Amino acid sequence: MKALELKGVSFTYPNGFKALGKLDFSIAPGEKVAVIGENGAGKTTMAKLTNGLLRPGAGQVLVNSEDTAGKTVAAISRHVGYVFQNPDDQICNQTIYKEITYTLRYNKSCAPEEIDRRVKEALALAGMAGMEEVNPYDLSFSHRKFVTICSVLLQEPEVVLLDEPTAGQDLACMRRLENILDHLQKKGTAVLTITHDMEFVVRNFQRVVVMAHGGIISDGTPREIFWNLDVLREAALHQPYISALARRIGLPGKVLTAEEFAAALRGSGRTL
Repeated sequence: MKALELKGVSFTYPNGFKALGKLDFSIAPGEKVAVIGENGAGKTTMAKLTNGLLRPGAGQVLVNSEDTAGKTVAAISRHVGYVFQNPDDQICNQTIYKEITYTLRYNKSCAPEEIDRRVKEALALAGMAGMEEVNPYDLSFSHRKFVTICSVLLQEPEVVLLDEPTAGQDLACMRRLENILDHLQKKGTAVLTITHDMEFVVRNFQRVVVMAHGGIISDGTPREIFWNLDVLREAALHQPYISALARRIGLPGKVLTAEEFAAALRGSGRTL
């Protein structure tokens, strides 16, 4: 069973720009997938189609094998949680507690005790334990992103969509984000992440989807993707820094990490 599936999906904006054409994609429960591509490749359009913010001009979007056609955004969002690139597009309450519990309180879908349990778990994961009464707008941009992530975590959807989650994050926040991804995977949640951070992709994903020209041009492991220079060229992408350095100095093997770089360097008998 697929957690999320797009079958022959296309989408054209009102101004006539065709953002997607006959796109096929699926993600299984517990799978983490990174979606990469230059601006305008169709990544965010695809993301918005998955939870009903946009509707396909043709094709089907299925969540847990059910067609989302005719379902409201609210109904779809119970199963597909979308964390926007800009947290300020989502935050509308004056305390973190009210913000992250808004949907559960509004729908009355959880007992108060269960809501409090989820709040404590989510805030601990985000490194914000005990901050329930803080105004989100008293936080930095990067921490406001974690508030919106917590809002989605509390709903426990089957699919979580993250749009550029690493933007503006320091090293400590990156580690928290990676812990959250691992937490979701262990729970069997499908995680779809749009990102321009290739090093983040290498550290956290075993499947990478490359988009260009409104479609998917490659789907594989990080090693397969980042050492396929033709695909990277077509998508206007670059290798991770360590891979690019290894290629430039002629190290053997398809290097992805600093550890692999060091091993290849030792094996070649060379020094920098």
